[in-house]
Amino acid sequence: MKSLSLALGLASLGSAALAQTTVQSCDREVTFDAVPQAAISHDVNLTEMMLVLGLTDHMVGYTGISGWNRLDPEIRDGVASLPELSERYPTLEVLAGADADFFFAGWNYGMRVGGEVTPESLARFGIDVYELSESCIHLGVAQEVTLELMYNDLRNLGRIFDVEPRAEELIAAYQAELAAIIAGLNTDGPAPRVFIYDSGEDTPFTAGHFAIPTALIEAAGGVNIMDDFRESWGTVSWEAVVERDPEVVIIINYGEVTADQKMDFMRNSPALAGISAVQNDRFVVLEYVEATPGPRNIAAVARLADAFWGE
Repeated sequence: MKSLSLALGLASLGSAALAQTTVQSCDREVTFDAVPQAAISHDVNLTEMMLVLGLTDHMVGYTGISGWNRLDPEIRDGVASLPELSERYPTLEVLAGADADFFFAGWNYGMRVGGEVTPESLARFGIDVYELSESCIHLGVAQEVTLELMYNDLRNLGRIFDVEPRAEELIAAYQAELAAIIAGLNTDGPAPRVFIYDSGEDTPFTAGHFAIPTALIEAAGGVNIMDDFRESWGTVSWEAVVERDPEVVIIINYGEVTADQKMDFMRNSPALAGISAVQNDRFVVLEYVEATPGPRNIAAVARLADAFWGE
């Protein structure tokens, strides 16, 4: 969180006089002739990427946070000068009505395949879109999910907003911090089997091969028991969870059902009583903002590494 704290007080480093730059956004190339001056970000993790780059002076608002998440003090202070234009997914009218010229979003992060809000529909209003790299799988863009995808987004935002030195400084700091965490791992024995529990009682909603928690688990020396689930996020069966017997369960904390309630559900379910994580009460709570691509991913890896390999 040091990087976020430092960036919240920064003035914007970019200027409108940007040399033409082109970035890859999922399966599109997007060209910018000037630095966006009326940007909107969707969701807490994407908004935090804008904050660590010091881009609030280039923003007219954000969407999709309070409908699912409570802001911690640092994020709340960072967006204090900005309105939340929509508590959940924004409509075309909301984005166009804000006179936006840029939308930082992703598939299932403010946009849905086949939905109303897409890069094509927003282009009619002069709004350019940069898509969160991790979300490109929803367009069939298969890619290995590693923390490089988060670095890629920071790097591309740095180019778009003409703050490349700041982006590269952050990326280098994150890479060094991650390398130190990995170098310090005292891994004695096989990689722990890990299950990500997002939500759902009848059937669990979890992270598969193409979701960022898989990368966090692997960086911390574990293995996602649903790595062969060739999706990003989705629903699996409790039978599959029981069969694979996770040794650790990661609880994603957000929304109306608390992390404690999710843990109590698993502890009190007769069907789950035999799995190792429940028997040994090995639960780790990650906040939503830690378990989605963004600046807090590195701290999440450190927490997981301690949970997997600590005393």
